[in-house]
Amino acid sequence: MTHKIPRSVLVVIHTPALDVLLLERADAPGFWQSVTGSLDAEDEPLATAAWREVGEETGIQTGTLTDWALENVYELYPRWRQRYAPGITHNTEHVFGLAVPAGTPVTLAPREHTAHAWLPWREAADRCFSPSNAEAILHLARLSPP
Repeated sequence: MTHKIPRSVLVVIHTPALDVLLLERADAPGFWQSVTGSLDAEDEPLATAAWREVGEETGIQTGTLTDWALENVYELYPRWRQRYAPGITHNTEHVFGLAVPAGTPVTLAPREHTAHAWLPWREAADRCFSPSNAEAILHLARLSPP
């Protein structure tokens, strides 16, 4: 088994009205999140990883990807630590936003997610199980003009 690299991307997909796409994890019902995933290689460019994960998890292949120049370091949940090399306890997550038109269709990867929802940004932040994901969604509202 190849271990996951403890560097990942988080992509907050949103519409101009700040409706945010959330996905329910197949391996953890009730856990809602934005698109996220580990780098495939240590030298994979972050934007490449972001587009790859968006395509794999949602089927979305268009929109405006913005590097928010934010990184979060967080402790890995114990239930998923076995995916990483022994002794790895933390992950560094790089945050992007992806602006898409309202009504953008979503095609889920059924092995990864069982449901999706477009929610107003505050509701989306409240639904996220991950504090760093919720904070990223709150950051989206700060980036957008009133």
